[in-house]
Amino acid sequence: MKRYIILIIGLSIVYISSCQKLNIEKGTPKCITSLIKDFDNSQNCMDSVNVKKYSFQGKIVYVFNPGICGADMTSEVVDYNCNSLGFLGGISGNTIINCEDFSHAKFESVTWEKK
Repeated sequence: MKRYIILIIGLSIVYISSCQKLNIEKGTPKCITSLIKDFDNSQNCMDSVNVKKYSFQGKIVYVFNPGICGADMTSEVVDYNCNSLGFLGGISGNTIINCEDFSHAKFESVTWEKK
């Protein structure tokens, strides 16, 4: 009987923890939503981890920011179709994506942030 109680409690914990809602902005492409789920699972940092949407070079792009828990971390820039365009930051402090300074990008919204 104790085994069944422990099993039920264990399964309940797994079920409850698997139902965590990520609160991803409505209208986000499915491939970006999938990348966000993987990104959330791979990030140990809880500080300033987010995905922001920008308009850049006439297209919508998403910047995956890994937070501020480490030095020289990079933020990946991904287009609407989940193609990686490059990385911002890092040791070199890169700001160039597709031969253009990313400072020309226009911020649109926060698509997701880790809570």
